[in-house]
Amino acid sequence: MSGSPDDERLEELRRKKMQELQEQQAGQQGSAEQQQAEEAAQQRAEQQKQALLKQYLTDEARQRLNAVQMSKPDFAEQVERQIVALAQSGRIQDRIDDAKMKALLKELQPESKSFNIRRR
Repeated sequence: MSGSPDDERLEELRRKKMQELQEQQAGQQGSAEQQQAEEAAQQRAEQQKQALLKQYLTDEARQRLNAVQMSKPDFAEQVERQIVALAQSGRIQDRIDDAKMKALLKELQPESKSFNIRRR
């Protein structure tokens, strides 16, 4: 019975299925390695950003930025990117203190829309 055409077809299907599974597993391992590499790159970028912020911000300015981070994380991220860009371009000569941070936050703050509601 080992020589019947049905057994041969079954064996061929098993080999193909096994090969597909091995290829799929190899692809998953490659994507997992790629994902780990991307995460490592993001961590390095975050560490570099934090090092720049620590270098160019005083303790009071960092505390103010952390307070903004708690209430408006998107806005704080925008401010951090702006500070990093200024630092990398060499446009920051001194450390940013609390007063400069207030001015920077005020400058970058989106204009608020005011609504005037009148009752008749």
